[in-house]
Amino acid sequence: MPLSRLPHLRLPVSVVLAGACLAALVAAPAEAGTPGPATDRALQSQLEQLVHAPGGPPGVIAVLQRGESRRILRAGVADLETGRQIEPTDHMRIASTAKAFSGAVALRLVDRGVLGLDDTIGRRLPALPQAWHAVTLRELLTHTSGLPDFSRSPEFIRILMADLHHRFDSRRLLDFVAGEPLLFRPGSRYQYSNSDNIAVALMAEAATGKRYEELLRQLVYRPLALRDTSLPQGFELPEPYMRGYDVPIQPPAAPEDVSELVGASGVWASGGIVSTPRDMTRFIRGYAGGALISRATLREQRRWVDGASEPAGPGRNKAGAAIFRYTTRCGVVLGHTGNTPGYTQLIAATPDGERSLTFSLTTQVNEATKPQLLEKLREVEENFVCALLRN
Repeated sequence: MPLSRLPHLRLPVSVVLAGACLAALVAAPAEAGTPGPATDRALQSQLEQLVHAPGGPPGVIAVLQRGESRRILRAGVADLETGRQIEPTDHMRIASTAKAFSGAVALRLVDRGVLGLDDTIGRRLPALPQAWHAVTLRELLTHTSGLPDFSRSPEFIRILMADLHHRFDSRRLLDFVAGEPLLFRPGSRYQYSNSDNIAVALMAEAATGKRYEELLRQLVYRPLALRDTSLPQGFELPEPYMRGYDVPIQPPAAPEDVSELVGASGVWASGGIVSTPRDMTRFIRGYAGGALISRATLREQRRWVDGASEPAGPGRNKAGAAIFRYTTRCGVVLGHTGNTPGYTQLIAATPDGERSLTFSLTTQVNEATKPQLLEKLREVEENFVCALLRN
């Protein structure tokens, strides 16, 4: 597909890529597949408005769960050619919500005493630049490290633009910025960086001697019964999947299928995971609710600093260790957002994990590409959070 017809590729690639009791959490709850009460009808109308907005997604699905009761609302389609409805078992790119998965791996290793939040790059990854050696795992997880973002590297962008399916060595992504100093003194301020979670995964590998993909399976997928979640290297998506589209704001240009536009090797632990709304619901309920880690580690994770996810989530945003706090007019949920070509994600749950929201769009929405649509999206997300939190 010609690059000239992909408006989002005229932006920096970093914007595009930035552009993630156990038995009770994984039990299959009853589903409400169609809107019933007046609240659901109002929420359904808002999803329809998103689909029909300029540049809006061809499809959107929201999964709201309270305890064992689950409601699924959706608008539009999973595939513009066939008109197929989006299902909660459809695969999708989860973008930067994958950063929550690397956080889950790291924090479980902290709980086991294999890693420490104050462990430094110098201790665990001494081959990385000397200038980075004082950066701690805690600073990586809270995006206060100062590491330069590899996805903004001119050389990385050049290689990717020459071949969008280029197979990167995911464990060497930080080489693209190895000659650069830290952007600021570690811990002094917040700045979202895709490099942070690459370093987190590398520290986990160094501490355990296991590949990150295996750590995901052992420490996250299996405990939460995530059966349709994986971290691929290539560009192909498993069937069935909701197709992701580049949707121009101005007609008459038509949406273009970009589901398999870019390979996952160039984002890896910072955004390469593929999952489903069903699995993401299971994940965020366990992750935000603290099912994977001890209370002591949970308290460390929830030391909040000023900072927003990318794109910003509903309400006022604060950053923790690989999780964000979204303070809405109706209350607080914890979670993560993400965006990548063809997809935009929000996963959130109450701090006890009992109520959750998974919200997935089949187009990319962020401040750089579609600021007005992002503003509308955040309003709708907040309304869904309010519906989730109301008694």
